[in-house]
Amino acid sequence: MSVVSECTGPVSKGPEKHMVHWFRKGLRFHDNPALREGLKGASTFRCVFILDPWFAGSSNVGINKWRFLLQCLEDLDRSLRKMNSRLFVVRGQPADALPKLFKEWGTTSLTFEEDPEPFGRVRDHNIITICQEMGITVIQKVSHTLYYLDHIINRNGGKAPLTYHQFQAVIASMDPPPYAEPPVSAKDMGSIKTPLSEDHDEKYGVPTLEELGFDTEGLLPPVWQGGESEALARLERHLERKAWVASFGRPKMTPQSLLASQTGLSPYLRFGCLSTRLFYYQLTDLYKKIKKSFPPLSLHGQLLWREFFYCAATNNTNFDKMLGNPICVQIPWDKNAEALAKWANGQTGFPWIDAIMTQLREEGWIHHLARHAVVCFLTRGDLWLSWEEGMRVFEELLLDADWSVNAGMWMWLSCSSFFQQFFHYYCPVKFGRKADPNGDYIKKYLPALKNFPTQYIHEPWMAPENVQRTSKCVIGKDYPLPIVNHAIASRINIQRMKQVYQKLANYRNVDVPQKCNNSFENSLVSVNGNHG
Repeated sequence: MSVVSECTGPVSKGPEKHMVHWFRKGLRFHDNPALREGLKGASTFRCVFILDPWFAGSSNVGINKWRFLLQCLEDLDRSLRKMNSRLFVVRGQPADALPKLFKEWGTTSLTFEEDPEPFGRVRDHNIITICQEMGITVIQKVSHTLYYLDHIINRNGGKAPLTYHQFQAVIASMDPPPYAEPPVSAKDMGSIKTPLSEDHDEKYGVPTLEELGFDTEGLLPPVWQGGESEALARLERHLERKAWVASFGRPKMTPQSLLASQTGLSPYLRFGCLSTRLFYYQLTDLYKKIKKSFPPLSLHGQLLWREFFYCAATNNTNFDKMLGNPICVQIPWDKNAEALAKWANGQTGFPWIDAIMTQLREEGWIHHLARHAVVCFLTRGDLWLSWEEGMRVFEELLLDADWSVNAGMWMWLSCSSFFQQFFHYYCPVKFGRKADPNGDYIKKYLPALKNFPTQYIHEPWMAPENVQRTSKCVIGKDYPLPIVNHAIASRINIQRMKQVYQKLANYRNVDVPQKCNNSFENSLVSVNGNHG
């Protein structure tokens, strides 16, 4: 029996196809193979996004991320209006909300982009089971990653490659990623209709931050504007920088590159406003045009590192935990809620670290080498606190924090997995001085230090009292004293790491050579536009 005849409402004559596309990530109309496939032969179509009200109130997603998501949804809705359709934003849990809508709308077909992450797979399996019981066809297509990750795992003997070199070797033996599919537009709709009610905005409109319960008083204007339209405009600007593409190499970090760039793309890849495949091939084509040769893998560095971490996480439900995670070294981290809070809120007394964490909280993004600095400081460098704690703070605040990539990066930089050069660490004073010699970046994000002379800006506690008073910033009163003695803490922590690794010699099989770290330091360059 067809689903339509079981639904409330009029019974269709013949096997009409009533299609729903479920947006999660992949918030775009270009390179959306599942949506494109679903539209074939459809009589009606509706695009749905499900907002979980409990999730909105939870602490693991900060206001900047929510604002970015809502802007993405508004952009989708604007695009759908051009197709005589609208976006349906629904509150609830997918397993509750979708079946009710399917019955109400007489849905016969559901489409969505495949989610490669473990919890997404469980959720999607449950929805597919419900659809099978309701007689609804399900189409899911791979488009959030460059490759179908299971193919990489199968090619590697059924296990995810756990070194980047191994990963590169596997993909080098495979066909290149599929090309991006053309955008879905009004032309593709033909006679396909979206049934809309007069109270659509009331029932299915994109909510405001206030409606989700956020206090927006004092919220700074967005540095990153969400949505596919902005993503494609940025991609165009990014590819206009032909000289950078032609001379692609190790980036020079400058105070300017520490700031958000108009060509930065990482949040758009995370939310799927920009297709990784489109970016991959546009970069490839441009490089070939300019250099008349095939581009080096490093040009696609961030995309491939993203793919590497996604692949490593695919079948590991504990990828974001230390305990029960087969690839993670069990390190006896300290617990210190006060130190964690000071780090998270930019109050460690180390201006370089505090400026980075302030930028993260205010804007939702930080340069990839700035990430290295604060991750190292929290974990093996200075505070010896668990990478899981830091990962949660990034998950809340960082616009581009994918579950897989975020956990992978924290394990990597805390020397818990993938990489073990634990004697290589970032000094919060020297590294800061190298990156921001005049303290311009520090003064931008820490106004308390704006009058401090350059020679003391990275170590304000070293300034004589009269300099502090003249600068209208007394250390210990107007700006905190250092949370830790870096020289002593880093020396102790290197010894602690040495002991951990001596006890765990069996982890040597995942050792990664030093040169791999250099490629990781370059990993975000192509996406963030930090070209020096």
